[in-house]
Amino acid sequence: ETKTPLPPPYPFNLMFPTQIGPSGAAKGFLRPETAQGIFVNFRDLLYYNGGKLPFAAAQIGQSFRNEISPKQGLLRVREFTQAEIEHFVHPEHKEHPRFSEVADVVLSLFSRDAQLATVKKPFPMTCGDAVAKGIIANETLAYFVARTQLFLLKVGINPEKLRFRQHLQHEMAHYAEDCWDAEIECTYGWVECVGLADRSAFDLKAHSAKSGVELVAHERFPEPRMEEVLVVEPNKKDFGKAFKKDAKAVVDALEALCVEDALALDGTLVAEGKATIATSVGDKELVKGMVSIKMETKKISGRNFTPSVIEPSFGIGRIMYCMFEHSFYVRPEDTQKTVFKFSPIIAPIKCTIFPLLNDAKMNNLANMISRTLSSDGVSTKLDTTAISVGKRYARTDELGVPFAVTVDHRSLEDGTVTVRERDSTQQVRLHHTDVLPLVKKLCAMQASWEDATLGMEKQTMAVE
Repeated sequence: ETKTPLPPPYPFNLMFPTQIGPSGAAKGFLRPETAQGIFVNFRDLLYYNGGKLPFAAAQIGQSFRNEISPKQGLLRVREFTQAEIEHFVHPEHKEHPRFSEVADVVLSLFSRDAQLATVKKPFPMTCGDAVAKGIIANETLAYFVARTQLFLLKVGINPEKLRFRQHLQHEMAHYAEDCWDAEIECTYGWVECVGLADRSAFDLKAHSAKSGVELVAHERFPEPRMEEVLVVEPNKKDFGKAFKKDAKAVVDALEALCVEDALALDGTLVAEGKATIATSVGDKELVKGMVSIKMETKKISGRNFTPSVIEPSFGIGRIMYCMFEHSFYVRPEDTQKTVFKFSPIIAPIKCTIFPLLNDAKMNNLANMISRTLSSDGVSTKLDTTAISVGKRYARTDELGVPFAVTVDHRSLEDGTVTVRERDSTQQVRLHHTDVLPLVKKLCAMQASWEDATLGMEKQTMAVE
């Protein structure tokens, strides 16, 4: 637009460099994602799971990306909180044992074909049908897509502003089998908040190649079978002379090679008489005769393989921002009254407790109810100020508190109190000893307000 000529391109690192140690001689980088710590610990995690697949590891923490131009408020930042799950699975068996639990969940899918169609529009489809029709690559990926939707709806995301968009071919990482983004609509438009990807075996293979350490699992066959296998036999005498203390690292690097790379290395040795191999202690040169690499037919009862990984990656800040937007509204009957309709399961304060008047007896009962709820893990806010109860309701609505207990004159006579629900402003009356089980059930979202209060005495609402 300005007609200013573009400068020549130059390298730019999206990772933040840092110096390690008192001298700063060692160079490091702040992690751009939490996932890699899980991959490098794969062998320990597999051991903890008894050597069996599938299994998953989850991690939450800070990640850092050297964004060229941070913008969009809290959405594109250089430091952010990320939560990731790495679900390791056999590459040929990506069924999920609990898939039937989510097969009927209806998703709003914006598939690759839908994005390229004349009318670009997401479409509803059950999770089971999406897998059966090949729209989502496999059951495990689809399971996490469905569970992500259930999670987002539970924390208060508007279902009409949620969709799952499939990556177009040019957006896909070269190693990925299938990728979907959970996108949420807010004032900034559609924002990617969760990435769900079948990353195949890329990460484990990349770490194995650089470290020379096998990151594999073992599977036992139901019956032994004859197969062509790769046999790598180092000449221990020559290795000891040539590599001394580094001999083990070179052997480990050879054993970590896949069939294609091993045969390519052997071809180079035959053709040129020497070849270089990357090991955990640096590049090492092999010469012809140091190692025998060949394919042999053997009877085997099992094999090692590199697992695939399904990765849901959650941007916590983006989810929270969208949740705040979707939860905020103004009461139509009074535009001065604003409300955060936080889901009870995530509201920081679950219940406020008001004595109707600043009276010693009412205060004592209110204090007792507050202690009872707090001791059972229900966070409360006790408000004994002398302002009207309507203003106190409005004040806590602004904080997103879903329930309010009011101690009034009748409470001192028969021990009953009123419980108010924030969004409907409906109230019921019950004995103060029944407040805890009711609020716990509602906060755990085990029942709706209508179902949980069925049969209870309805309280006539005063003007708030």
